[in-house]
Formats: sequence, C-alpha cells, structure tokens
Amino acid sequence: MRNWISLQADFGDLQYRKNVYVFALKMAFLAVILSGVIIALTMPSLDLLGLLPVTLAHAIGFSAIFSWLIGGTVSGILSLFAGFAMRDLALSRAEFKKLSRTDTLSGLLNRRAFTEALEDTDGNASLVIFDVDRFKAINDRFGHGCGDAVIIAVSSMLTSAFDEMSVVARLGGEEFGVIVSGEPLEARMERIESVRARIAGGAIRAEGHDIRITVSGGVADLVAGRNKQAVYASADRALYLAKALGRNRVVHEREGLHHAWHGLVDNGVDGENGGSESDNMMQASGI
Repeated sequence: MRNWISLQADFGDLQYRKNVYVFALKMAFLAVILSGVIIALTMPSLDLLGLLPVTLAHAIGFSAIFSWLIGGTVSGILSLFAGFAMRDLALSRAEFKKLSRTDTLSGLLNRRAFTEALEDTDGNASLVIFDVDRFKAINDRFGHGCGDAVIIAVSSMLTSAFDEMSVVARLGGEEFGVIVSGEPLEARMERIESVRARIAGGAIRAEGHDIRITVSGGVADLVAGRNKQAVYASADRALYLAKALGRNRVVHEREGLHHAWHGLVDNGVDGENGGSESDNMMQASGI
C-alpha cells in the first residue's frame, strides 16, 4: 500500500484532478474490503463466546452496512484530502524538474538536459553547435536588452525550423545546440544550412532597432558506438573553423576539416599551439 501511494506521486498520476478522485475511491473501497475481512474473521468468534447481542447473521449485516457508510465515507474523505496534498507535491516536483532542465531566457532546454539527450541519441543523427556571430558587439552597441531579444528570436527560429524529433537547446551565452534526427545526412545538412540562411536573411526588431545577425555552425555525425564527447569536440572544432573562415557559414566535420585547418595554420592561425592567441583575437572581435 505504501509503495503504491508513493508511485502515484513519483509517476505524476496525481497531477490530474480526476485521478485524485479515483485515488480517493480506491482507498475507500480498500478500507471497506479490509473492514469486511475483519468482520468475517471476528464475528464468528464473538458469537461462540456469546458476546453478540443479536444473531450472527444480523451482526454481520449491521457491521457490513456501518463499514460501508462510515468506514467508506471517512476513509474516502481522508483519502481525498491526502490525494490533493500529494497532487500539490507532484506538481511542485514536476515544476522543479522542468525548471532544472530549462533555460529561463529562451525557454529551451539547458546544457544539462541537452547533454542527457545527447547521451541517449544513438545513430542516424547530427549534432549542430550554432553560435551567434559577433554577439559581444551587439551587446556593446545596442545594449543587453537587445542582446536578450536576439537570443529569444534565434531560439524561436531554431524551434520552428526543426521538427519534434530534433532536440534544441541553449548551451550558454549565444551558443545553441541541436540534435537533428530522422533524415539522411544530406537532408539534415540542407535543413541546417536553410536555418543559417533564414537567420542571415532577416532582421530582429528590438527596442526600436532592426538588428541583422548571422550565425556560424559546426556539425558532427552521431553514429552508433561513437563517443559522445568526441562528437561534441568535433562539432566544436568545426564551429571554430566556420568562424575562422569568415563566419556566417556551416562547416561539417568531414568537409576537408583536416586540410582546411592546416591551411589556416600555414596562414598563421594555429588551432593548437597558437590557439590561445587566436581565441583572444576572436573574443576581442565579439565572436
């Protein structure tokens, strides 16, 4: 009984009002059944001892009626109060769980929830890391209120661009993550590229300003058995390369990443030995 009651709150059954009434009816019925069993076990013994003021049949009948009227009613009312208290607890727990997995500004999943979704994804999917180009410059020029409006607008565009099979999250700052599933790689890349083009082709209205933005993206493939941290690191490197190649573009990890990266190294942008210096230069430019 105790475990069953606990499961109602754990699984969220009591979040719905009608389930509270069903819970109260079940508890009242169980109370009546229990009292009936007690009556059936004790009345014959009392009759043998001569302690019943009426016949055994009448005693059992009266006891059954009172158990239904009194026991069932009282237990039902008490269960109803307990059910609504458990409902409030279940709703609070559900809200807390939602808040712990949601980014408050964008309404998207946060990094923690996205990481869990990434770990649960296995095969036929792509990980995309989007980053708003020169976001620091937007904040510096238009103010943080406009910066927040940009984050909200990009979140909305990403949500509308990807179907329910995909997972969209804000990873922090101006960085977003998307797990694109359910399509061949070519179709996934076309969709990702169309999102980039759509963002670049419009303007975001905020506090009297028309703010034009672009995003860069890095893509890595999720295949069965591949380490998820390696996938994320590869997408992050592809994003960095997209930034280094001029921003406002999407780079896939297999699109000549190795040769393109070493081409940048030859031109003085070293992704390993000179990484700190290039990072500082990009951050200073608002990347």
